[in-house]
Amino acid sequence: MFRKRHPPVGSRPGTLVINAHGRRPTIRVMKYDPEHLEEHKVSKVGELRNLLEENRICWIDVQGLGDEKVLRDLGELFSIHPLALEDVVNVPQRPKVEQFEKHTLYITRMARLHNEAQIDMEQVSLFVGSNYVLTFQERHGDVFDPIRGRIRQSGPVLRKSGADYLAYALLDAVIDAYYPIMESLGEHLESLEVEIIARPRAAILQQIHRVKRELLAIRRSIWPQREAINTLIRDENPFFSDMVRLYLRDCYDHCVQIVDVIETYRELAGGLMDVYLSSVGNRQNEVMKVLTIMASIFIPLTFMAGIYGMNFENMPELHTRWGYPILLAVMVVTAVVMIVFFRRKGWIGLRPQEHERGTDEAAG
Repeated sequence: MFRKRHPPVGSRPGTLVINAHGRRPTIRVMKYDPEHLEEHKVSKVGELRNLLEENRICWIDVQGLGDEKVLRDLGELFSIHPLALEDVVNVPQRPKVEQFEKHTLYITRMARLHNEAQIDMEQVSLFVGSNYVLTFQERHGDVFDPIRGRIRQSGPVLRKSGADYLAYALLDAVIDAYYPIMESLGEHLESLEVEIIARPRAAILQQIHRVKRELLAIRRSIWPQREAINTLIRDENPFFSDMVRLYLRDCYDHCVQIVDVIETYRELAGGLMDVYLSSVGNRQNEVMKVLTIMASIFIPLTFMAGIYGMNFENMPELHTRWGYPILLAVMVVTAVVMIVFFRRKGWIGLRPQEHERGTDEAAG
């Protein structure tokens, strides 16, 4: 279910709600140009003042939102509006884009797959300025290691481009991280489909519901993200060049593709519910058919046993020497005849047409 950290009703705008179990922020800085690269781990926000240079791109990555003073100091250093800082801290927010005088705020949702079963989602906020990108993450760990690797190489376009291209690379990494998750969910749905047809169980129903909830959570994250990227492409923005807008179209296409896959998987999950109910119904029908056939076979046998179980004195068959074995033989013949009749009708085993088809396939 949706859970959001929000200030008490009636609080002033810009009130921050810090998670009591949140980790203390860790600040890492990558400052680079085509020829040079510097990496720093900052312990105090004041140290960032000396790292910001006009002729170099600076990526300030903040992991953890558990210290209000550090967050306030960062907001003051980068002139972050109180409402924007509130959106960063009071998670989760709907993915969106907001433009301010000194930077552009982009809020997105990052998804990661743990142990091929659990999906971890967290909010990532990006402030894109003229020569810096400031990112806020809820927890430690992310999907940005490939971007850090590209920055450490001197040849790629990333080292020669501006802060807007770095922001695009980060957004592209966030969106591409959804693909392994969708592939895992697709394989899981396929295995569920095979298992439902072979052996439907109540536990499978719980797994289908879990997949549907995960698909709904992913859709809630990726759908507004598509709108936010479209806003960057469509509207004029002083912090994003025309070249980067062209690259952002690729991110938009990926979002559209992921949304299409989500809708397909949701329909497939709904179809699996119908398949499960049909399989359970078919199994119940097979059980009822077997019980009905057994009852039908024993009805005439019970009738015969009931007649000759009556203790009337004037029943000539009761005094016949071979009456008992003859009655048993008649019962056996009656049961065999009924079994043969049911088999010819196709009520037991394969139908005649299916048997002939199976024989032809074996011969072929």
